Amino acid sequence: MDAQLIWTVICGLAILVGVAGVVIPVLPGSLLIGVSLLGWALAVGRPVGWVVFAAGALLVVAGMLSSAVLTGRAMKERRIPGRSMVAGLLLGVVGFLVVPVVGLLLGFALGLLVSELARHRALGPAVSSSLAALKATGLGMLAEFGFASLAAGTWAAGVLVYFLSR
Repeated sequence: MDAQLIWTVICGLAILVGVAGVVIPVLPGSLLIGVSLLGWALAVGRPVGWVVFAAGALLVVAGMLSSAVLTGRAMKERRIPGRSMVAGLLLGVVGFLVVPVVGLLLGFALGLLVSELARHRALGPAVSSSLAALKATGLGMLAEFGFASLAAGTWAAGVLVYFLSR
C-alpha cells in the first residue's frame, strides 16, 4: 500500500468522526474535518487535494458560522443568557459521565432548565425558554451537520478524482 492510500483512509475515518462530532458534542466536530482535509491535501500533494481542502474548509467555516448565528439569534430573541448555555453544557458533561450517550442531552436540558428556573423564578417561563434554547441549539447543529456532510462529500469526490486520475 502506498502512503497516499493510507493517508486517505486515516483522513476518511477522521472526517467521519468529525461529522459525528457535530451531533455528538463530546467528539471533535467541524475542526477535525478541516484538519483532516488539510492533512489529505498535504499527503496527496496535487492540485486536486488543495481544491478539495479550499472548498471543504469554506463549507466547514460556513457550517460553524451558520450554527453560531442561528443559535445566537434565537437565544438573543428570547433573551436567554449565555450562563444558561454554560450550565447546560456543564450538566451535559456530568450527565454523559453518569449515563453515557443519552446523559449528555438529558444533562444539557436539565442544566438549561435549572438555570432558567433560577432566572425566571417560575416553572412555566423557565420551561418555555429552555425549550426555545434546545430548539435553537438543535437548529444550529442541523445546519452545521449539513455543511459538514457537504465537506465530507467534497472530500469523497476529490478522492475519486485523485485515484481515478493517477
